[in-house]
Amino acid sequence: MTCYSYVLLSLNVCLCFTHTGSCFAEKSWKVHRRKHHSVKQYCCSQCGKSFSFQRGLCKHMNIHTSKYKCTECGKCCHSRTELAVHRRSHSGEKPFECTVCSKRFTQLSAFIRHSRIHGGDKPYKCHMCDKAFGRSGHLNVHIRIHTGDKPYKCSLCNKSFSQSGEMQSHKRRVHSNRRPYQCRFCGKMFKTNRDVKQHVRIHTDTKPYSCRHCSDRFMWSHQLKRHLLESHNEGTWLTCNICQKKFVTSCNLQKHIFQHKSVKPYVCSECPKRFYTAGNLKSHQRVHVNVKSFGCILCDKSFKYKGNVVQHFNRCASKLSVSDMLPIC
Repeated sequence: MTCYSYVLLSLNVCLCFTHTGSCFAEKSWKVHRRKHHSVKQYCCSQCGKSFSFQRGLCKHMNIHTSKYKCTECGKCCHSRTELAVHRRSHSGEKPFECTVCSKRFTQLSAFIRHSRIHGGDKPYKCHMCDKAFGRSGHLNVHIRIHTGDKPYKCSLCNKSFSQSGEMQSHKRRVHSNRRPYQCRFCGKMFKTNRDVKQHVRIHTDTKPYSCRHCSDRFMWSHQLKRHLLESHNEGTWLTCNICQKKFVTSCNLQKHIFQHKSVKPYVCSECPKRFYTAGNLKSHQRVHVNVKSFGCILCDKSFKYKGNVVQHFNRCASKLSVSDMLPIC
């Protein structure tokens, strides 16, 4: 059975497991299952991109004909609706507002997905386990855990990933030393925009994760998970089968099991040292490379270690007679 598995319920009705038990007439199923096959019979004559459906090719051709072209930036869109949504990125218009947290969105679909966070609505259920998700895309990615499917392969080290985003993130974190994103509060440099956004929470004390049972809010998702388990008995603890210690995340459980077995899977490429976690290896590798990820926001100097930039910042601020600076954390 493959990841696009289905059951013929009757002579005319098919049940697709991948799409949360959706039912299709047999004729519709023949069309629907193309989504799960690699066969893409409709090919663009201009760029070679292939599609499972003719309508997908027709929408794609609008890009080449510039039928729906943004007058602000020149981007070509697939449809009139997509162009209208894109224009909001220039105007700043966000017409959809959450009534719970006042967050605004440019698209209705993004607003609906966000609303499920507050309501706890998870309509997409895995047929192999009890997990449920607020987005169909998250379910499709989760199913790859059961099937072992990792379709995205790194071209530099052949490591495979279940998500395209994971592969791109891997390339930036592992194979690149570029750190183009800087924290405006402390000057620390980061490889991705996501990393710097998460880091800024430390300075602003932003707590985007709210409990739907009480008024508590949290800075990190794992803190909310622990709170739900401990205070509201919601969710499932992950238990070590050796010492019965409980964990919130599978990542922490895996690290813990490594320590039981004295397994250090993370090996330094420059010396024989081994480590239990990727974080420990990352810290160690600063010894071998001249990457200076901590920058001073008052001058152009950067440093390899956080403690050094803190000391330098204090000296730099006193020389410049800066009296009202944001503190470095």
